Amino acid sequence: RGAIQDIEIRQVGGPIVLGEIPGIVAFVGCANYPKGGNELAEMAIEFANRRFIVCTSGCAAMTIGMYRDEDGKSPYEVYSGTFEAGAIVNVGSCVSNAHISGAAVKIASIFARRNLRGNYAEIADYVYNRVGAVGVAWGAMSQKAVSIAAGFWRLGIPVIVGPHGTKYRRMLLGRSDHDEDWYVDDTRTGEKVYVGPVPEHLFIAVETKEEAMVMIAKLSMRPNDTSRGRALKLTHYIDLHRRLLGAMPTDIHRFVRMEADIPITMKEDIVAILKEKDWKETVIPDPTLLPEKEAFP
Repeated sequence: RGAIQDIEIRQVGGPIVLGEIPGIVAFVGCANYPKGGNELAEMAIEFANRRFIVCTSGCAAMTIGMYRDEDGKSPYEVYSGTFEAGAIVNVGSCVSNAHISGAAVKIASIFARRNLRGNYAEIADYVYNRVGAVGVAWGAMSQKAVSIAAGFWRLGIPVIVGPHGTKYRRMLLGRSDHDEDWYVDDTRTGEKVYVGPVPEHLFIAVETKEEAMVMIAKLSMRPNDTSRGRALKLTHYIDLHRRLLGAMPTDIHRFVRMEADIPITMKEDIVAILKEKDWKETVIPDPTLLPEKEAFP
């Protein structure tokens, strides 16, 4: 279907940045899947049902198109193809990945009115801190796939690869236990603020579909999430973790900034965990990682 239109960005830019649409998930890359292609389609359907915007391209898009439900329909027939919550958007061939990263850039340009010309660092900073996008190259095997992944992560979009991705031999992993790594500058006050490991990794390989789905939900969180948005993202993360991995996540306290971030339906459980972890409330900053002269003109 080609590029994401400006009018589509205008409609979803605000909800994405504020976290009301939980995120954008892009299923891209080659077809070297560990257990066949159905897993990929199942992941896409799961996140479309959770009202993420699901984008597909290349071999991944074709694989998802080959999946059929009990009515004999492909995901593209069941879900909308418009760039909106709960859609599965096939942008085209493998080189059409630029339309997906382009959508993130357009959010910065159209919604936030950031200047694009000669301004890569600020756009990447905006996307990293505000746009909850995650790339998934589940069957990646080629050098082209990893170069596409590099194009995404240098824009601030985390990328998850399947188990074969370990053969690339370079991951960009964060250490959530190193609190000093997770500070941003608050452009409102100029102070450094702890925001937690959001997103924790920029390039990571996982072994199973279940791990991948939990990781997608986790990596969709951003420092700029509103409390409503963070609560929604935490709901998806905790629900998937419980359902697929059979336990509560052990790092919830790192993602709750204030009490309003706690999903109402899980409040009792989470408050108990926060007390146990000696959690302290913090603020929601206007985050940037840019040097002071660029971020505070």
